[in-house]
Amino acid sequence: MDLELRHLRTVLAIAEAGSLTKAAAGLGLAQPALSTQLKRIERTLGGPLFERDRHGARPTPLGELVLSRARVLLPAVQGLQEEAVRFANGGADLPRFRLGGTHGPLLGGLVDRLAAAQPTGAVTTYTSWSMQEITGMVADGRLDYALIGVCGDGQAPDADRMAWYIVGTDPVFVLLPEDHPLAARPEPELELAELAGECWTNVPGEGCFADCFTAACARAGFTPRSIYETDVASSVHLVQVGRAVGLCRATFPPTPGLVTRPLAGAPLSWRHLFGWYPGSPAAPGAAAVVAHARAAHAEATRRSETYTGWLAAHPEFGTAPRP
Repeated sequence: MDLELRHLRTVLAIAEAGSLTKAAAGLGLAQPALSTQLKRIERTLGGPLFERDRHGARPTPLGELVLSRARVLLPAVQGLQEEAVRFANGGADLPRFRLGGTHGPLLGGLVDRLAAAQPTGAVTTYTSWSMQEITGMVADGRLDYALIGVCGDGQAPDADRMAWYIVGTDPVFVLLPEDHPLAARPEPELELAELAGECWTNVPGEGCFADCFTAACARAGFTPRSIYETDVASSVHLVQVGRAVGLCRATFPPTPGLVTRPLAGAPLSWRHLFGWYPGSPAAPGAAAVVAHARAAHAEATRRSETYTGWLAAHPEFGTAPRP
């Protein structure tokens, strides 16, 4: 017997009812018929799914495994059916936004704005550390738009195939625990050389950022002790516990226990790029999505008092003008 969705629904019904008798009543079956069906399902899956006694039916470890998968699969299939019906009844004209991002700070803001502006549309995301992977998926039609970042004057990938717009340019700030000696200093800007004795943490990625940071340290007269490349949550933890200081975009959101400080002379910067493939069906909608990306960047900037104060003296940074 091949396993079918109805079999998973049966297993889930038994687990939720807590007994075969109650499950049979809810399914409109006789209890012996349900018991026979369960035995067939168990033979197909290789073992008993429930321990049955006078107190009811409790899932075995195998049953828990099957139930965990069923609770994912059944809603997903239901959602697919509903979406297909909507599509078949005119839903093909509803907006769709398939976004790819490289774990930058703006993707969440862009998703929020698109979902608010197009409540009947479908917004999906795909993230990767590799901007080459993201842009390749856009060019191949598997994604509609890319939201990535490049260091300083770094080049956008696949510029011969993709159209790129600069959403904003930010300096790279330093992330410190609030009890760090430099965090309470009245002057907001720090000289990079003042951090020569620190360990550093940053998120991984492609491009020249690591080389640019090492070069900036060399100009400041030191070599970094160590650099931990890890995910955002781990980087934040390392800073919070005093294990390292972090490198972050100036739009890094306010976080309890942490402060951001600009580096004098802005030796490192980051450009947020929004890209699409000109020949794709999504190309006509790119300008509207760019506007939402710009708004998300501007909002992220406003949330950082340190950044907004610093921008007043550095107008070459911040959200890009309207295209």
